[in-house]
Order: sequence, then C-alpha cells, then structure tokens
Amino acid sequence: MMKVTDAEFVKQFVRMCDDGFNQGWHERNGGNLSYRMKPEEVAEVKELLDETKEFQPIGTEVKNLAGEYFLVTGSGKYFRNVILVPEENICIIKVDETGTLFQICWGLVKGGRPTSELPTHLMNHEVKVLLNENYRVIYHAHPANLIALSFVLPLEDRVFTRELWEMATECPVVFPDGLGVVPWMVPGGRDIAVETSKLMKKYDAAVWAHHGLFCAGFDFDLTFGLMHTIEKAAEILVKVRSMQDFKLQTIKPDEFRHLAKDFHVTLPEEFLYEK
Repeated sequence: MMKVTDAEFVKQFVRMCDDGFNQGWHERNGGNLSYRMKPEEVAEVKELLDETKEFQPIGTEVKNLAGEYFLVTGSGKYFRNVILVPEENICIIKVDETGTLFQICWGLVKGGRPTSELPTHLMNHEVKVLLNENYRVIYHAHPANLIALSFVLPLEDRVFTRELWEMATECPVVFPDGLGVVPWMVPGGRDIAVETSKLMKKYDAAVWAHHGLFCAGFDFDLTFGLMHTIEKAAEILVKVRSMQDFKLQTIKPDEFRHLAKDFHVTLPEEFLYEK
C-alpha cells in the first residue's frame, strides 16, 4: 500500500531539508520549508489524507490560496530528523475557503503545529502565485555568512545586492532582480510577514537582518540553488573583508551590463551605481 512518504514530491522535500542541514543552515530547530502542492500531487495522496480535523487560525488572510494544500515543516522540529522520520516532523495542511484557517491533513503524528512562521510562508506564496503560477517553494534558512554581513553592511537592498553580485560572476545571472532586506523584527508574526511579502513582489530572496534568508522558486532545485548561491557569495565577501577593507579590483557597472547582454538577463540600473 502506498504511503504519503512514497510520493516523489515528498521525497524531494525531505531531500532538501537534509541538504540544508548538511550545509549547516539549520541548527537545532532553525529554518522552515513549505511547498504548494500541484493538483495531481494532491490527487495522488488524497485518499491518505485526514480532512476531519479541526481548522486552526493561520494568523493572517491569504484568500488567493483558498483550498490549496501545502507540505510544511513543523514548528520546533529539527531539519536533521526529517529524513529519519518525516511523518513526525513535517505535515500536509489545507487552507480553508476563507484563507484564514488551516487544517493538518497528514503528518506531525506525535503532535505539533506547522512552522511558527506559517504566516510569512503563506503570505509569500500568495504574492508569488499572483506573479507567476509556477512559484511553489518558499525556503527559510540561517546561512551564517549572510547573517554576519547584516551586522556590517547597511541594511539596504542596493548595497546587499551590489556587494553580493560583485563576489561571483554567476550571481547577477542567478538572481538578476537582486535581493531585499528586512531590518530586524520579531519573527513569527504578521508584521514581519507583511514586510517580507512586500519585498517578494520584487525579489525572489529577502534577508532578515541578524536572522536569515527567505527564498522563493519554481521548484526545489531552483530554490535551494538560490539560497546556496547567495550564501556562497556572502562567504566570499566575508573572506574579502577579513583580508582588507577595500577591493583592489571588482566587477564594474559596465561589465555587469555586458554580462547581462550576453546572458540575456535584465539588471536593474538602481544596482549599477558608481562607487
């Protein structure tokens, strides 16, 4: 008999959790992941879901996600344990028809709730799906080098984007729209969810100062790859700044423009300022 954990999308979700842990981005119960399921994936596991449980408040309203199903990590659960016992550490939830309540349909068999940052995840999903139906993954992790930079760089989109773009030629190709920055706020509530979702209208990545990074993508590979690329660029920048306060050479604005032309991407001029 088929189990929910046999479904390919669940296997990919579990693999991404394990990959993130092995990168060192998920200490203790840090970080969270959510995936908006495709209709055919819902149909694949529908008979295995329990849709009799009580609905609970999301903490915000996401009316454009009414009736949607999501695979989500659990609050207080450790990424390192997802690959061992997924049914204890992740869950499938359904958003009700008002977009204000959710129901746990599978998983968290020993009790618990979806991630405490569910409002941010769902508000980000709503923003992204209205931009492009293909967006399905929202990923939050605690990459150390990027967090370190939030203590020494101005908390400005233009500064973070430009500094990270300069660290590796692939960066403006991987995240050509740049990335946004949310100044420090208490995580887990509606206020930070609102501020993050504002940035997600423009970017696929948003830094939470002194906390971590949120990334959005069409699938698991693209979203993990975005997180990985940004953190690698941050690691290079930390090393450069550790060696000396200034760069002897770097990629110049006109060189970014040539790169954009050859790789068929559009780089916003706001990030190509003269230093």
